Amino acid sequence: MTDSGNKGSNRPVRRLTGIDVVSAVKMSEQLTAAVDAWAESHETHRSDAIRQLVEIGLAVSNAAKTASERDSARIEQIAVRQIDQLLDPALPEDERERRIRRLTEGPPEFAPSRVDLPKPET
Repeated sequence: MTDSGNKGSNRPVRRLTGIDVVSAVKMSEQLTAAVDAWAESHETHRSDAIRQLVEIGLAVSNAAKTASERDSARIEQIAVRQIDQLLDPALPEDERERRIRRLTEGPPEFAPSRVDLPKPET
């Protein structure tokens, strides 16, 4: 069935039936056996086991990313404190900030190579 409402569109139309979309998944025999074992130990079917395992994996991945971002911010705060203690107290405040920024962010010529910084829009 195609979308007759959009002229020139051959996109399939999904009817709103309240039924979830079915997705086929290719898995090795070893992975299928592991999923089946997990399903059996959790008293569920393979399809439900796959869905639950994917949900668990995504939740763990998001939690790890959030923890990693928190850790990065904490590590940077510690580094700034340590650098500030090592700098000459007689330096003007703007020079202290420049040096701290240069040590924590690195030289500007390396900015394009940094994976932790957002890329400038072109």
